[in-house]
Amino acid sequence: MQIGLVGAPSSGKSTFFNAATLLNVPMASYPFTTIEPNVGVGFVRVQCIDREFGVQCNPRTGYCKNGTRFVPVELIDVAGLVPGASEGKGMGNQFLSDLSRADALIQVIDASGSTNEKGETVPPGTYDPVNFVSFLREEIDKWFFGVIKKNWPKFGKHPIDSKAKLFEAMQQSLSGIGATVHTIETALNKSGLLDKKLFTWTDEDTMSFAVELRKATKPMVVAANKIDLPGAEKNVERIKEKYPDTLVIGCSAVSELALKRASKEEAIEYMPGDRGFKELKALEEKQKKGLDYIKANVLEKFGSTGVQEVLDKTVFEELKYIAVFPAGGKLKDQHGNYIPDCFLIPNGSTALNFAFKLHTDIGNGFIRAIDSKTKMVVGREHVLKHRDAIEIVFKG
Repeated sequence: MQIGLVGAPSSGKSTFFNAATLLNVPMASYPFTTIEPNVGVGFVRVQCIDREFGVQCNPRTGYCKNGTRFVPVELIDVAGLVPGASEGKGMGNQFLSDLSRADALIQVIDASGSTNEKGETVPPGTYDPVNFVSFLREEIDKWFFGVIKKNWPKFGKHPIDSKAKLFEAMQQSLSGIGATVHTIETALNKSGLLDKKLFTWTDEDTMSFAVELRKATKPMVVAANKIDLPGAEKNVERIKEKYPDTLVIGCSAVSELALKRASKEEAIEYMPGDRGFKELKALEEKQKKGLDYIKANVLEKFGSTGVQEVLDKTVFEELKYIAVFPAGGKLKDQHGNYIPDCFLIPNGSTALNFAFKLHTDIGNGFIRAIDSKTKMVVGREHVLKHRDAIEIVFKG
């Protein structure tokens, strides 16, 4: 799974990326701080199953703390997008193409209104952050439109004798922007074009399809950054009113980054997503003043910095993924580690889907699955649930 971080320059996007991954990518208040995309690993939270089985897990990837499993997801931070990116302005299509493999997009915006769409610093509250949301969608929609038009001769100018073959032909041509047969059918249906012959489509029809395909292939969550600054809360409410179908979450990326760095230095005890922290040693005056500000103006006021919430809700609410634990061999791997793995898979996945997720040979040799919590044997078509513990029995 890959989640793309997008937004205008100087919105705090690279700070958000650093806060989520603890990588030190350049951060500065000028356009195009990020030129090449930065790729790192963030984590989403899942209640671990180890306590239900009376063992202590030993994660192979990610980590587990106080019963909370942190499962890795890949994040890609691309350079800030400016109006006209789809026409090549700024770094243009290069940056848009960097997002082509992303399963979802997190749009980081400056909710305080102190940065304009070009990434220039302006007096706080003088720029309407609602514009960030609209222009980014328009740029990505135009990008999708351009890709569809470019590939039109491959599927739009020749008769195709069935919808299934049409979906397949379109998918082969549009796979570069993440289109699947399912998302193409969904987009055609929602745009009202499912039964309209391709040769009769207008540019308006194509744009309508592009918009719906973007929604289906690149679901977007808005991370309303700098939530602690004056005016930001009201702006977040305005964005929610204008885009009621969009998940908008207030956050303070710089606060999360400060907390994680202090935790890494063992100055405090802090778990991402918590509403507080514990001081472990005497702090220098400057650091204590900063952490006291975060405690009073971010954690106590909003319940968390919001960064972890953005990641969690992107994966589990927007993408609708579930977490499933392999639970064979008495919960241990060959090295004696308990519950070493946890996989994120789409909601609706079956036991057979999960077997193939583990390994192609396991999927091909599938015999049955066992729910390790209930000890019940389940078949290949059994639909899995969030936090299931599944043992796959296979020949091979």
